Amino acid sequence: MRGQAAAPCKRSLPPESALNESLPIEAIERVTRRTLHAEVVDRIRDMIIEGQLAPGTRVHEGQLGAALGISRTPLREALKYLASEGLVDLVAGRGAVVRKLKPRDIQDMLAVLSALEAMAGKLACQNATDDQIRGVRQIHDRMMRHYARKTRLEYYKCNQMIHTAIAELSGNVFLASTQATIQSRLKQIRYLGNAAPDKWKGAVAEHEEMITALEARDGERLADVLIRHMDRTWDRVTDSL
Repeated sequence: MRGQAAAPCKRSLPPESALNESLPIEAIERVTRRTLHAEVVDRIRDMIIEGQLAPGTRVHEGQLGAALGISRTPLREALKYLASEGLVDLVAGRGAVVRKLKPRDIQDMLAVLSALEAMAGKLACQNATDDQIRGVRQIHDRMMRHYARKTRLEYYKCNQMIHTAIAELSGNVFLASTQATIQSRLKQIRYLGNAAPDKWKGAVAEHEEMITALEARDGERLADVLIRHMDRTWDRVTDSL
């Protein structure tokens, strides 16, 4: 008769009360310092958005790592993350290459984004709390301060935060996730849309309409301006492609 297999060893944990007594929750200091990974990802993403790393060019790991003062390991991890956002391609034998979108790809993504954000706008007007809408207003006001100072990259980041916030306030997790994926792939392209002063001014006017419609909880009006905003985004970037 064969012997029974030994039961797997289970590690016993102290009861929750013992854990609380040994390390009270109030004594735990929150982590506030950003990680190296997040810092490197943000720096490279900004370089791509601003065109310092141009579409279609290979990322020279040695030169970029030296410029940032980091080793290749955190650099490669950051590039993998940016590949998941759709900003770079990892090509066998070449390494990381900044993704270059075809005009048709951009047009198709903007069309999908337009439909998603129009739906999100209607749902956000129905589902968002007053405090959440006030939060979007605060981002909008910060964006307008950057516009007044002509700090274009910081303006753009607030701009993207507003679009993300509207999608998230829809209450539809799948919609918000899909919107975030498409928006991340269009970061560099949409940044180009604000290059000329008149185009930037037009985008700002549309955002003014957005926040007014959201605060009024006018879903139809918000959907309309979001669709118009995406249509004009294509017009604003066409000359740069």
